[in-house]
Amino acid sequence: MNRLACTKENHVMTRHAHKLAMAALSFSLAACGASSEDASYGGDGGGGVGPGVGQGGAQDFGQFRDILDAGAIPAPNTLDDVGFFNEHKIELPAPDCGENLCMHAELGVMGNMITGSNCTIVMMGMNTPIDPATMERPPLDLAFVIDTSGSMMGEPIEYVREGLLRMLDELQPQDRVWLISFASGAEVLLDGAAGDATADIQLAIEALSAQGKTNIYDGLRVGYEKLAAATEAGRQSRVILLSDGEATAGITSTSKIVAMSAGYNAIGHSLTTVGIGEEFDPVLMRSLSESGGGAFYYLEDPAAVQEVFEQEVSTFLVPLARDLRIDVAIEPGYTLRAMYGTKRYELEGNDGSIEIPNVQIAHRTSVEDDEEGRRGGGGAMVVELVPHSGAQAGAGTVGHVSLSYVDAVTGEVVAQELPVTSTLAPGEVPDGGRFDGAAVEKSFVMLNIFAGFQLASERALWGDDAGALSALLPLAASVQQWLASNPDDDIADDLVYVQKFIDNLRARGAAEPPPTKNPPEPWPQD
Repeated sequence: MNRLACTKENHVMTRHAHKLAMAALSFSLAACGASSEDASYGGDGGGGVGPGVGQGGAQDFGQFRDILDAGAIPAPNTLDDVGFFNEHKIELPAPDCGENLCMHAELGVMGNMITGSNCTIVMMGMNTPIDPATMERPPLDLAFVIDTSGSMMGEPIEYVREGLLRMLDELQPQDRVWLISFASGAEVLLDGAAGDATADIQLAIEALSAQGKTNIYDGLRVGYEKLAAATEAGRQSRVILLSDGEATAGITSTSKIVAMSAGYNAIGHSLTTVGIGEEFDPVLMRSLSESGGGAFYYLEDPAAVQEVFEQEVSTFLVPLARDLRIDVAIEPGYTLRAMYGTKRYELEGNDGSIEIPNVQIAHRTSVEDDEEGRRGGGGAMVVELVPHSGAQAGAGTVGHVSLSYVDAVTGEVVAQELPVTSTLAPGEVPDGGRFDGAAVEKSFVMLNIFAGFQLASERALWGDDAGALSALLPLAASVQQWLASNPDDDIADDLVYVQKFIDNLRARGAAEPPPTKNPPEPWPQD
C-alpha cells in the first residue's frame, strides 16, 4: 500500500491536555454498545495482579496519533494492531498457574460497536508473578545505528541525543556499546566501549551531526557485523536502529534490507527500531523489528523520548521467555477468521498458531499508570470468530488454547492448556453481551476502536470522507456509553482520537452521512 503524505503542524498535545480534552467530550448520539451493568461475567473479572507480558513488534501507534493531533488524516499504514493493543493495560486475573508466565483465555460475545451485528472474540493475554526488579539480565552487546542524514537536522537529532544519554543509566560495566552513524555511508563512532565508559559514550553521542542521504542498509550491515565479530557465549546481542526517513542511498529495497537483517536475526542478533518525525517509513521499520524479535517505537515528542528510553529499555532488553508458541483450535460451530495483536500467526482452517521469539515484562503496572504515556501495557492477542447460526453445535466448548515456551530464567520447557467454553450457542447474542471477565470486555472495546480507525482511514484514503464518518460516529457514541459505566484511562484517550478523527474529517469538508446511510460492517457474518 502506498504511503499517504500528510502535512503536519508543529503541535503536540500534552498528556494534561489529553485529560482536559477527555473531560470536555460530549456526544448526543444513539449508542449500540452496552454498559457493564448489562454484561454477564463468567469469572471474577480479574484483578490485574502481576505485571503484564509484551511481545516484540510495534509498541505504539504514536504516528497515527501525531497526524491526528496535527489536524490531518492518517493513512491506513500508520495504524498497527500490535502497537495499538500494546498501548492498553489489560487487567488480567492473578498469575497463579505456578509458572513464571501464565496464559489467560477469555470469551466475549456482543453486538459490535459500529453496526450492532454479532462480534465473537477470544482474548489471550499473559502475565507473570515475577517482580522485574529481581531479574538479573545477562551482559549486553548493543549497537546503536543512528540516522544522521540531512533530514535529521534540528529537533530529530536532539531527540536521539537525549534518548541515548538517558539510556546510559541502564548500562552496566560488563555491557559493550557500539555507535554507528549513517547518512550516504556508514561510520563507526564508538567501537565496543564498556558500559561504564560513560565519558567516552557521552562524547560520541554529543558529536552526532546531520548531513547527507539515508543509507539504512549500510548502517544496519555495519552494526550487525560489529556484533557478529564480538559474539561470545552468555551475552545478549541487539541492534537499535533510529531513523526519520526512507532509504534513499545504497540498497533501498525494503525486501532486501529486511532479508539482510533477518539473516543476522536468525543467528541471535535481535533488532529494535525507533522512528522519528513525520516522513519515516513505518512499513520498513515495523517489518525490521518484527523479523528481529524486537520492538518498534515512534518518538513523537520529548515525553516519548523519556518513556521509550527510560522505561521501555529496562524491559525490552530483558526477555522473560523465548521460543514461545501458542496453538488455537476452534470447534466446528465457529470459523476462526483472524488474529489481532500479533503479526506472527498462521491460520489453517480452524487451527491457528503463533510463534514469538521472546517476550518481555511490560512496564505499566495499572491502567492509571500513564503519566509519561501509554506504551508498555503488554496488550493482548484477540482471536476473531465467525459463529455459524443454526449450527448443530450448542453451548459448550468453543475451543482450546495451548501455550509452550522456554523459561528464560530456568531454561525449562513449560506447557499450559486452557479450554474456552460458552453458555451460549454459536451466534446467540444476549442483551448487553456476555464476557468471561473484564479483560476480554476491554479487549472487545479495543478491537472495535481499532476496526473503526481502520475503516475510517481506508475510506478517507479512497476519498469517501462521508463513509469514514459513518463508521466513526456510531463508534464514538458506543464508546462513550461504555465509558460511562466502565471508567478507563486508555479507552478514554482512544475516544479523544476518535473525536479528533471526526473533527479533522469535518474540517476538510466531509459531508455528514444521511440518516439512511448504514455504517460499514466491520466484520462479515455467517
